[in-house]
Amino acid sequence: MTAENKPRLEVCLSPALLHLFDVKNSIVVIIDVLRATSTICTALYNGAAKIIPVASVEECVSIGKQLNAITAGERDGKIAAGLEHGNSPFEYPREFIEDKVLVLTTTNGTKLLHMAKDAIQIITGSFPNLDAVCEYLVSQGQNVILGCAAWKDRVNMEDTLFAGAVVSRIKEHFDVNCDSAIAAENLYDSGKADLFEFIKKASHFQRLAKFGLEEDIRYCLTPNGANVLPILRNGELVVG
Repeated sequence: MTAENKPRLEVCLSPALLHLFDVKNSIVVIIDVLRATSTICTALYNGAAKIIPVASVEECVSIGKQLNAITAGERDGKIAAGLEHGNSPFEYPREFIEDKVLVLTTTNGTKLLHMAKDAIQIITGSFPNLDAVCEYLVSQGQNVILGCAAWKDRVNMEDTLFAGAVVSRIKEHFDVNCDSAIAAENLYDSGKADLFEFIKKASHFQRLAKFGLEEDIRYCLTPNGANVLPILRNGELVVG
């Protein structure tokens, strides 16, 4: 298959850049490694019935009451005031989350998810479900935008690293004519031998480490610990 016949694979490094991409004709992968999309796949892997991503804390509380659901989320790395639970994947073991509904709001990830609403399909990706994401994207044969949630619109290292890991694994099936995709893959190649050590320079590592969350970070950088595909259907994330 020539490059002309292959679907495009592009990386959007920040929500602030999403308007430059053809969202309507692409599958968009929402990437918020530390920690929203790692927590989403973990909760679904552990049997959550569904996850409802919402933009605001107020909406999270309101929907949680209506559905008698678990309300969770963070602002700037800490549990948001008014919510029951935070954004750590370790808060959602099977014995707690199985068959329950989780309403989730986060600083960056849920915002990008709502911005990408016109996409052909929205899925979420992180290292714990790396293989599931890659297999799905190859199977679909559609244009792909790897959308990094970033940090308050500023490019971040961890989401770029995951985008690079995906590019590295599936690029032969796609036309990759995108400098940000090439840069992401190069970053991943630089750090893949020890992602945890590599990411210690990153601002969000330092932000979370201050709260003693190094084990969260290590989990969020480890491939395939929760290898399911969260897919957005009717505003709800379910196992695809």
